[in-house]
Order: sequence, then C-alpha cells, then structure tokens
Amino acid sequence: MTINQAVVLAAGEGSRMRPLTYTRPKAMLPLANQPILEHLLIALRQSGISDVAIIVGYHDEQIRNYCGDGSRWNLHISYYQQTQQLGTADALRMVAGLLKDDFIMANGDALLSSRDIRRLCEKSGNIMSVRELDDVSQFGVVEVRGDRVCRIHEKSQNPPSHLANAGLYRFTPEIFSAIARTEKSPRGEYELTDSIQALIDSNQPVNYQILEQWLEFSYPWDLLAANEKILGSLEPHNLGQIEPNVTIKGNISIGRGTLIRSGAYIVGPVIIGDNCDIGPNCYLRPATSIGNNCHIGAFVELKNSIVMSGTKVPHLNYVGDSILGENCNLGAGTKIANLKLNKKNIHINQRDTGRRKLGAIIGDKVETGINASINVGSLIGNNTFIGPGALASGNIAPGSKIF
Repeated sequence: MTINQAVVLAAGEGSRMRPLTYTRPKAMLPLANQPILEHLLIALRQSGISDVAIIVGYHDEQIRNYCGDGSRWNLHISYYQQTQQLGTADALRMVAGLLKDDFIMANGDALLSSRDIRRLCEKSGNIMSVRELDDVSQFGVVEVRGDRVCRIHEKSQNPPSHLANAGLYRFTPEIFSAIARTEKSPRGEYELTDSIQALIDSNQPVNYQILEQWLEFSYPWDLLAANEKILGSLEPHNLGQIEPNVTIKGNISIGRGTLIRSGAYIVGPVIIGDNCDIGPNCYLRPATSIGNNCHIGAFVELKNSIVMSGTKVPHLNYVGDSILGENCNLGAGTKIANLKLNKKNIHINQRDTGRRKLGAIIGDKVETGINASINVGSLIGNNTFIGPGALASGNIAPGSKIF
C-alpha cells in the first residue's frame, strides 16, 4: 500500500534543551544550518511522502513562518495547533478526521533517514520503529516476542530489552479507536505508547522495525555530535567571495553574500551561512557550523561548535565544543574553556555528558565584556551580560549580570 501522508509532532518545547529552547521549539534547533525539523521533512519527501500535517504548539509561529506551505520541498504542509500540552496521543487525536488511510507518524525532534522511512512505508499494518542501544535509561523500552511488540515500558530501571522507542511509526486508522480509549497517564497526559499498548492488548498486532540510522537529542550537548555527523557528508560549494591568501582544506560550504577575508585558515567540514564576514586571520576548525549574518573576526579560533545566526565573535576569542545562540556578542579576548584540568568527563547538573571536551551552551542575546572567561560545561541563559574580566561558571539564569 502506497503511503503519502505523514504526521509530525512538533508542539513541545524540549525543556531539557534549555537555554536553547527558551526562544524556539526543540524541532527548530539548527544542525548544519538547518533546523532538525527541516532535515526530517527532506527525509519524508525523499521517501515518497507528499502531504505532511505538523502539530504545533510552543512558539508555533517559528515553524509556520519557516516551513510555510512546504512548497520549497515539494510538500503540502498543513498545521494543527495543540494549545495545551496534553501528550502525544492527544496531539495525534487532532488529525483523526484528516487521515482515512495508513500513514507515517514521526517526532519532529529526531533525525531519521529516508531509507528507514521508505522501508516502513513499504510494509503493512501498525509498526513501531526501534533502535538498539547500550543505554536505554532515557527512552521508552520495547519488549518484543518474535516479530511483534508485546509491551512498552516507560524508562524502566530494569529494562527487559535494549530496544528504544525511536518515535517513528506506521499506523493504520485503527490507532484512533485506541486513542479514544486511552486515559490520562500518572503525569496527566494522554500517552501514545498507552494507545499502542491498547492495540496490543486487544489482540491487534503491532510489529517493529529496527532503524539503521537514528539520532535523538535529549540534552543540548547532543547537538554537537549530531552536527559533526551531518557535516561528515557535507557537499562543498561556494556562493560567496574568497579573498587572496585564504587557506581551505576539506569540504567547506560558503553561503551567498559571505566574505572570507585574507589570512583565514579553514579546515573542513565547515558550513558558513549567508552574509557572513569571516576573518581576516582566523582559524575555523572541523565540525563547525556558522549561521547567517555572523561575524567571525581577527585572531578567532572556532572548533567543533554551532554558532547561530546574527552572532558576533569578532576579536581574539576561543570557542571550542560550544553552542552559541542567536545575536550573541563576545567581547575582545573572551575565551570559553572546554577541557577540565583532570581530563575527566564533564558533568552538568550532576549528569555525565559523556564528553571529555565541552565548552558552554549559550542562549540568545548573551554579551560578554573584554577578557571575560566562561568555564567548561556552563549553561548561560538568554540576555545575560558577563562583564569585563569576569568568570562565568555553572548554570546561569536568563537575564543575569556577572561581574
């Protein structure tokens, strides 16, 4: 049966991704200068999907304005507003009258491959996608028997398998009758996994498919590894201007209207957006993404970092293994530390990030004075000012002033 319809859930904030989600939904966080949601929409189109219903809620205007009617990807996109965050089953319930045939459903904050989606489209019945992981503590766990799902466990301390729910499904319209029977969970939401379990308990088979490729983001630092992976297949192109005496090695993508000034040394993969001013005499190291309208100036070194649009890193700065939100400005000499003296993994809020090198996660419109320092593993909220010569460290609330 040919499937041409998909539902994408993109209504949530993603509170664990703060400070980056204070001003945008999780699905709009950028990877290789494209929102996570855009990567998914492209994969859906490549798999044969032509009609997408997006469930929006938190900062819905950003998704609507960016995606529009979907014509840029040869998709037809419609929007459905989830005013209250009452769970994934409640979100899917909103399109019950729209979908009369089998359809694909995906979470809008995960990276999926068109190959995996296409494989799902070519099958029949109700199917969950899973991914085998060593550590499934942060995910719903799927217990299987043969080729069928028999039970879904939510973040079990003693998981019965290593199959994590990947948030990609193939559904028949039967799912809506199960949703109608679904009651609120202990946390006050209508859970889609409860609806799927209701199908199973009523002897309606739910099969599973193991994904070949899947990237999910629970915490801000997860974006760095995903950004690096995507940039690994970057296609080089140049729509800007490169002055003499610029050194470029590896795959580099340069956006329209961007100027690379003399003395810049760039080692790919690196992507630079539109209308940026880069250099002179700066060093851009691999796995770095720079958004639109950014300024990376003289004697600046960037490495394995995401710099969002409108941000300026103009003089004598070091930024490594970090994420800078939109419209930030680093004063001359500001440095971000990314390695502890004991070389051990960096913990944030008592959680092991799994990274030995991690700089700072910085929200939008953060400014620093000259010679400011930012310690490893810092989370800095929006609109924070870090004064000249000050040290910022730890979890800093939005609107703070550090002197």
